[in-house]
Amino acid sequence: MVDVDSFSLTDFPEDIQISILSFLSPKQIASFACTSKRSVSLCSSDDKLWYPMCERRWGSKTQIKNWGDGKIGYKLLYKTLDEWENLIGFWRRSGEPTVNSSSPPLIHFEWGPSFVAASRVCPSQNCTCNVLKSPFLWMSLSSDGEIVNFLKLDGEIKSWDDFVKCCQFGLVEDLVSVNVNFVGACHVLVEENYANYYQVHGKHLSQRSPNTVIQYSRGDDSKGSSGECLVTEMYYTQLANRISPGGDRAWRRQRRRERERLGKRRWEPEHFVKIVNCSPTPARPLQGLWKGTSDGINLVFYLVTYDVGGIICRRVGDLSSCSAAPVFWTSNTTLMESPFSPEEEYLYDSRIHYRSLAEADHIHRHCPSAENEVVSHIMYINSSYDLVIRDSAGSSTNPRQGEGRIWHYHDGTFGFGFFWDNFIIDLNPMVQDGCLLDAL
Repeated sequence: MVDVDSFSLTDFPEDIQISILSFLSPKQIASFACTSKRSVSLCSSDDKLWYPMCERRWGSKTQIKNWGDGKIGYKLLYKTLDEWENLIGFWRRSGEPTVNSSSPPLIHFEWGPSFVAASRVCPSQNCTCNVLKSPFLWMSLSSDGEIVNFLKLDGEIKSWDDFVKCCQFGLVEDLVSVNVNFVGACHVLVEENYANYYQVHGKHLSQRSPNTVIQYSRGDDSKGSSGECLVTEMYYTQLANRISPGGDRAWRRQRRRERERLGKRRWEPEHFVKIVNCSPTPARPLQGLWKGTSDGINLVFYLVTYDVGGIICRRVGDLSSCSAAPVFWTSNTTLMESPFSPEEEYLYDSRIHYRSLAEADHIHRHCPSAENEVVSHIMYINSSYDLVIRDSAGSSTNPRQGEGRIWHYHDGTFGFGFFWDNFIIDLNPMVQDGCLLDAL
């Protein structure tokens, strides 16, 4: 009888060993590679080990063999995609807006065939619930395995096909080379790649193909991708200029070039924070990204979040401002179920619904008898007066100015209104299963 305890991994055929290794994490594979020379060979098998790992994890989302024109190692690709996977989803601009007039308050990262794409997400201006998407940021790998990131300052390029062609064929005069640096798991900093723009190439970015662009946004040990090496080279150059003959003149020239570089920058650093909970759940039916009209004409994006203090709703455009008041806030998260009191029914039935013109026309033509949605639950808004937007609440100090109701409908949507007006702002979800709804 065979002693099962005497078997080790090396007793299995090589293909089975590699199959087992492919279910380990990169750190576990690295630890196993330290055990013997044979394990080093197994763990370095790019086509047999790292390609199946990439294909199993991301093959349904992107075209693995097309990254880097099919010329890069899959181990490097796995490391890159593992880091970039956390980008997928919705991100909001953080902090006060900089001078970047084109910096979007909301962006959406998603997988492309051989790149990661971030789109501007903006409300439509045609009195509909449609959402406009336009290219903002393109992230990929060159055939040398170097990170290539390009940012579009304005929304003139409307389709991703045109944006990708500009990047792949080197038509990047209107694009900005940037670094995307993670500051924790849910915070990124997008800043112009000054090192690549001036010090590495010594000429304008548009004169080179994107496949030759070297990015220094990664801290790994890949060839040509270490920011530490670049900093060391800069310090060495400065020291050599100071102690060499004529070094003072060289130092002044370098300082002048630095001032010119700062004067020519096209993008100020911007911080973006990930919106982790962008869709409602059974336990939190109001959370996530929503859209609705505040005046019956203009579409507005809202973000509803739950915290220890209750539920808070803000306009997405106001999230980067510390001084902007929330739309509503309530510490009482209890939902009242039907049947409702006559007072509550009158409070709802006597109000006018704010909807987009297209949505109101659809309801009028298809459901003329159902003027209002069927309410399943009601929640109190008990926010105080000083938390309500003052230009909406007026100048009265009546504490009931901050009170109102949230009406949760059977279809999962909801509307809200305050005692100081006679309207209900109905909201629809922006996201379903991670995908943007009604996108154009």
